[in-house]
Formats: sequence, C-alpha cells, structure tokens
Amino acid sequence: MNQNHRHFASAALATAALSLGACSGMSQRDKDTAVGAAIGGVAGSVLTGGSTAGTVGGAAVGGVIGNEVGKKK
Repeated sequence: MNQNHRHFASAALATAALSLGACSGMSQRDKDTAVGAAIGGVAGSVLTGGSTAGTVGGAAVGGVIGNEVGKKK
C-alpha cells in the first residue's frame, strides 16, 4: 500500500469517527450500521487499490455486518 492510500484511509476513518458525533438521535443499531459501513468502505478501498466498486462493496458488507451486530445488543 502506498503512502497516499494510507493517508486516505486515516482521513476517512477520522472523518467517520467525527461525523458520528452528530448522530445523537440515532439508535445504537443505526450507529453500528453507519460505523460498519464506514469501516467497510475504507477497508474495501484499501484492499482493492481505491476502486469504486471495492469501496461501495466494502461499505455494503460493512453496513450489513454492523446492522447484525447492533441486533444482538
């Protein structure tokens, strides 16, 4: 992974973490879904070298996983 991807991934994670502070009206399950989608999107982007399909696919998978984790709490 080159330096640009590393910076992008760090920036995306920081942005996702900061933006969730504005989600006070969301249920815990909704928050888990959003966090899963954000992390999945970053992971998909990193693993596929920044492709759009990898980012969108990772976000979708991450959102589903986050939603399922939120169910069990």
